[in-house]
Amino acid sequence: MSNSSSITQFLLLAFTDTRELQLLRFWLFLGIYLASLLGNGLIITTIACDHHLHTPMYFFLLKLSVLDLGSISTTVPKSMADSFWDTRAISYMGCVAQVFFVFFFFSAEYSLLTVMSYDRYVAICKPLHYGTLLGTKASVHMAAAAWGAGFLYALLHTANTFSLPLCQGNAVEQFFCEIPQILKLSCSHSYFREAGLLMVSALVGFGCFVFIVVSYVQIFRAVLRIPSEQGKYKAFSTCLPHLAVVSLFLSTGAFAYLKHPAISSPSLDLPVSVLYSVVTPALNPLIYSLRNQQLKDAVWKLLTGCFSEAINCSSPSA
Repeated sequence: MSNSSSITQFLLLAFTDTRELQLLRFWLFLGIYLASLLGNGLIITTIACDHHLHTPMYFFLLKLSVLDLGSISTTVPKSMADSFWDTRAISYMGCVAQVFFVFFFFSAEYSLLTVMSYDRYVAICKPLHYGTLLGTKASVHMAAAAWGAGFLYALLHTANTFSLPLCQGNAVEQFFCEIPQILKLSCSHSYFREAGLLMVSALVGFGCFVFIVVSYVQIFRAVLRIPSEQGKYKAFSTCLPHLAVVSLFLSTGAFAYLKHPAISSPSLDLPVSVLYSVVTPALNPLIYSLRNQQLKDAVWKLLTGCFSEAINCSSPSA
């Protein structure tokens, strides 16, 4: 029997033993990863360069894109390397780092999504007080609180998880190091301590979810009172993508971390984890940009400006 002090590496779950399917998985993840890098990178660059987008809503969207890039970069490159080199091993400290950063990025993202729901509530329901309630200083403080909460949660859960004695082998039934899968390797009833912490975190997350729902109930009530159909469309097109992101992210993440062990299996856990750890960060820029005309115009202006500059630089001088 081994314990956590003797474990030097973990073995991650292989999607398949067939070499051709491993390479197919590599190319699929590579395409998703590049799409996420391109989409989130464009949003970050556009918002940072266009002074017309220096508002609280786009400030939070920029932070969300940074978190998306961090979260997908924590899991997907390692999984791609495993597929390409036909390996499953990850070092003990590499696993610790993955658990920490996965929990940090996703906790911070959920906290930021909660803040963004408040931003939309104030913008639509209390527009005259928007500048007072969500000025530059308040926006920075809210974003810092979201990142700080993510850091504290990640530190607490990572330290607690890897302080447990592990004697059920070193095979993790997931394509990255995930807390519920690490807990399965524990040989002590002390794993209930981390399970309890996850439940407390779930209660906090549920409180945030209630806050988001109440915010959107107020938003939709205010939108329905808008006489202009164009105004209704603009408000709904801004808010519905946010609600869709929250719903997908929360439902898949909660299922992955809170489901009963009796219904846990690789065939079920794997697609759920892919949804919240890979698909959501890649879809976020697509969802937000397609439904936001101002952001689409700014991205197009940035791209055409860069293209024109490249043409001018490549053309011979008179």
